[in-house]
Amino acid sequence: MSKQYPGGFITKSPVTPTSSAASGMWTLDQAMQNKQAGTWPTPVTNGQQAYTTPGTYSWVAPAGVTSVSIVAVGGGGGGSYGFQYCGCCAGYYASGAGGGGALAYKNNITVVPGNSYTVVAGARGTGATSNLGMAVSGGSSYFCSTSVVAAGGGIRSTGISGGAGGSVVSGTGYSGGAGGLGDFVPTSSGFRAYGGGGGAGGYAGTGGNGAPQGGGYNAAAGSGGGGGGGATPCASAGCGAGGGGGGVGLLGQGTSGAAGIRFIYAGGAYGKYAGAGGGGSGGSNGSEGTNAGSTDGFYGGGGRGGAGSFVNGLGGIGAVRIIWPGTTRSFPNTNTGDL
Repeated sequence: MSKQYPGGFITKSPVTPTSSAASGMWTLDQAMQNKQAGTWPTPVTNGQQAYTTPGTYSWVAPAGVTSVSIVAVGGGGGGSYGFQYCGCCAGYYASGAGGGGALAYKNNITVVPGNSYTVVAGARGTGATSNLGMAVSGGSSYFCSTSVVAAGGGIRSTGISGGAGGSVVSGTGYSGGAGGLGDFVPTSSGFRAYGGGGGAGGYAGTGGNGAPQGGGYNAAAGSGGGGGGGATPCASAGCGAGGGGGGVGLLGQGTSGAAGIRFIYAGGAYGKYAGAGGGGSGGSNGSEGTNAGSTDGFYGGGGRGGAGSFVNGLGGIGAVRIIWPGTTRSFPNTNTGDL
């Protein structure tokens, strides 16, 4: 009985084999001799490796693996803290939120068995911890180099301004949603109205924008499997943080993340806290405005705006997933599951 390996069949007219291909015709005795000598290809089975803790790694291509497909998600941007008083304009500027990380993928990338390849999973952006502090943008995630496949991190919020969503550096994919703008409020009102985080980018569409104050309190849903944006809280005294942006999953395209909405009390009155953006394609939801100090959606959700005990601003971490063989498994959704 013949059995197919990469490049040919075991029958009886041989050519020189290699560790990855055995073209031509082979007898069973010839095949066994070459296998014992280490000059016979290894059958390629489905495999995967995910890097979900921020850092730099070295991935070694397994025996027989000559092609891979990659998805990368940048870290979410951090949100601003609190509010700043403006004496000349007799009011406060409430903080904006961070943008969501981008998603990028590339299929059927050639690799050499036994060779090492650099993998970087982007760090999450951190929020400012005081009125004068600065938030931090999310880190980029990539495989091999930023020119092969790379997803940019979400941009930090600066004061009242929401951060832009991360961009696709190389490969195919979509940007993260923008963080929501904070609000200017008069001194007399005591309002503290903060922006919602942007959602992570999707496989076939952008992440949802976080809701801005003054432009509608609810956010936008993700598209193409991306994360939804977070809502802003009510515009009244005592309101909590904005909602965090939703993350995106690594197992291929699924449903898009829902938009965050403001909580509504019985009777129709708006609540004090903002709803989080929903996770897209199996990613996690962002943090609701009630949750102090929480990290926003995995992977790549944008950090919310907030203040006081509602320590804003931790974006979702970045990540990279490798699947093989790249000839039969490809993003956005061809055999990309946990196989």
